[in-house]
Amino acid sequence: MKLSFGGEVNNRRKLIITFAACAAPIGVFAQQPAKVARIGFLEASTPSAIAARIDAFRQGLRELGYVEGKNIVIDYRYAEGKFDRLSALAAELVNLKVDIIVTGGPTSIRPAREATSKIPIVMAFDTDPVGSGFVASLAHPGGNITGLSTLAPEIIGKQMELLKEIVPKLARLAVLGTSTRPGSAQALKGAELAAKKIKVQVQYLDVIDPKDIEAAFHAASKGGAGAVLMLGSPVFIAQRAQIAEIAAKNRLPAIYDRAEFVEAGGLMTYSVSLTDLARRAATYVDKILKGRTPADLPVEQPTKFELIVNMKTAKALGIKIPNSILVRADKVIE
Repeated sequence: MKLSFGGEVNNRRKLIITFAACAAPIGVFAQQPAKVARIGFLEASTPSAIAARIDAFRQGLRELGYVEGKNIVIDYRYAEGKFDRLSALAAELVNLKVDIIVTGGPTSIRPAREATSKIPIVMAFDTDPVGSGFVASLAHPGGNITGLSTLAPEIIGKQMELLKEIVPKLARLAVLGTSTRPGSAQALKGAELAAKKIKVQVQYLDVIDPKDIEAAFHAASKGGAGAVLMLGSPVFIAQRAQIAEIAAKNRLPAIYDRAEFVEAGGLMTYSVSLTDLARRAATYVDKILKGRTPADLPVEQPTKFELIVNMKTAKALGIKIPNSILVRADKVIE
């Protein structure tokens, strides 16, 4: 009797092929690693000046599951107060083919927009994105830019009221700003309207360059100003410690547009929390990376404000901060 082993061999071959097919997805067809998102961060100031905001932005990303070096990379570009560098820095980020550009403030938005009309741009904050022409409307941005706005017209009036509480006989107020900064004209108009309500005369001093800061404070003192209101300006933020010293030297109480000034020795701030906006900017990055377009993402307005007082500076100026202010303060620096 002749035995045939052909069926057995064929069965073995089928079994081997079946096992190979089952094993294939583990090796050959394994899922490819997810793409690492590349974010460009464009800022007019220095890293140290906005350290708290950068930390808040990175924290916001971590809360959404992003880990730098693992599933996201951030390319930072700082103009360090040299605004003419911003266009070249924006072009660098475009050439790196970043997925999104995050702008640290209004001064850096325009160079970013001029560098690209395709890459999504997220504003960490801007004073008036509609007025500046960056978006069609807050509800429907309509282009490649969206993000957050610091638009809060009532804030300057509240800053003046706080100064009036500290200096009850305040009759003349020096307002320092930078006319070339986007939104400066609107802020000055708001200051003039608020000053009329509390019967205070405004002396506007335009500071275009850091070297003009000391002369501006001298002019304020010589002009009889009883206090100073500092409008937002990238010219100021990089010189915040120097400004605090000059204000103290001229014996002028000053209120600022952000916390960094008070932490550097300035007297007081009542302002939009920029660290909160920086943290919220991460949510825009997340939405865009998941497929949303800037044109359809509404611009959000500020929801968190902060009152911070530096008591050490107040004592040095010989100023008594009323309890009515201290009880409202979010933070008191001793």
